[in-house]
Amino acid sequence: MRRLRLLVVDDHQLMVEAIRLALVSSGGFEIVGVAASGVELVPLVRRTTPDVVLLDLRMPSVDGLAALRALRQAGLETKVIIFSGLEEPKLVERVLRFGACAFIMKRIDPSDLGAAIRQALDQTLFQAPIASFLAAGAGSGDGDLNKRELAILRCVVEGLSNKKIGEREWLAEQTVKFHLSHIYRKLGVSSRTEAVAAACQSGLIEHLPATTAPAHVAGPASS
Repeated sequence: MRRLRLLVVDDHQLMVEAIRLALVSSGGFEIVGVAASGVELVPLVRRTTPDVVLLDLRMPSVDGLAALRALRQAGLETKVIIFSGLEEPKLVERVLRFGACAFIMKRIDPSDLGAAIRQALDQTLFQAPIASFLAAGAGSGDGDLNKRELAILRCVVEGLSNKKIGEREWLAEQTVKFHLSHIYRKLGVSSRTEAVAAACQSGLIEHLPATTAPAHVAGPASS
């Protein structure tokens, strides 16, 4: 297995050390540089020539998105994996559009980080119907949705509000919103309408309730 040269860009020293420990444990990685701001990305890439950059999004001075854009404008094609605690589907789609090859969530199990980086570079992970992203540590099951998320998706198909979904699933309304954000991200969509359409197309939901199917599958998207 080829040893990968990694550049880490994150303004939290504790996170940098956690990444270092996780990758030392998995083996096959060499951290060739560390930066605390996106402003350092371009000169560091030129100096260290890494195989891949692990880039945080929320940083002082120049954030990850601006740094990624600067990297591409400089004509540097180094592969970039976004490593962030921010998980909004539209943000994931945006960073991929700007040239990142994958998105790894910071809540990933540290023991899985090395494998997730390699899989992202090999492009062997799940490809969402609208945006390609890495849902590492995001659960498992049909369509990469876990049982709870499938249950909530079925409630969405039935046209239930977040409040009603919470009552049926014994969840707080805020928790329902949290699960919906993960469902949207995993399906590569940004609305209820798109989620139901994607679920139908992928076979996740085999039978839509006859009284609600038309209202959800057709019409303008709504968040």
